Amino acid sequence: MPRIERALLSCHDKTGMVELARVLREYGVELVSTSGTLKVLHEAGIEAISIADFTGVPELMDGRVKSLHPKVHAGLLGLRDNKVHVEQMQAHDFQWIDLLVANLQPVDQLIAQPGITLEEVIEQTDIGGCAMIRSAAKNFRYVTVTVNPSRYPAIIHDMRALDGDVSYETRYRLAQEAFACTADYDRALADYLEQKQPPAV
Repeated sequence: MPRIERALLSCHDKTGMVELARVLREYGVELVSTSGTLKVLHEAGIEAISIADFTGVPELMDGRVKSLHPKVHAGLLGLRDNKVHVEQMQAHDFQWIDLLVANLQPVDQLIAQPGITLEEVIEQTDIGGCAMIRSAAKNFRYVTVTVNPSRYPAIIHDMRALDGDVSYETRYRLAQEAFACTADYDRALADYLEQKQPPAV
C-alpha cells in the first residue's frame, strides 16, 4: 500500500485537527488547506500551503469558488493504477491527494444563528466541501476521507501500524460515513427550504 504523501484539510470543526496534522507532518505528508483551517495550522506552527497556492488560482467570487478546481478533483478522483489517468495527471502537472480531512457546518447550527435570513443561509451553503468529500469517498480504493474528528485516532493508529498508510477496511468505512454526511447535509438543507417561501427576485 502506498504511503499518504499529500493531505487536504478543510474543517469547520477543528477539534483534534492540529494533533492529526502534527502526526501527518511526522510522516512527511504535505498539507494543503483552505484559508480558515490554514490560519489555525500556521498559528500552531505547522507547515502547510494554501489551496490557492496548490491550484495556482486565487479564491474567486467572494470565496464561492476555491476548491472547485480540476487539480483538486483530479487529485482526489484519479485512479493510481490507470495508465491514462496517470499520464493525464503528469501532462497537466497535477498531484495526487491521498487524504481529505473535511467537515461541514451542520445545517441546524447554520440556521440557528440569530436573525439569519434565507439568503444568508443559501450564501453560506457549502458546495466545495461537499464536492470534495464525495470525490474522495468515491475513490476510497486510493483515498482516505474523514468527516468526523472522532475518527482521527483510527487514522493515526493505521498510519503508525502501516508505516504511513491507512488500511483498505478503514478507508471503506470512512467513505460510507462521508456519503452519509453529505446526504444528511443535503436533506437538512432541503427540509429547511421546504419550510420557507421563495425569496423575492
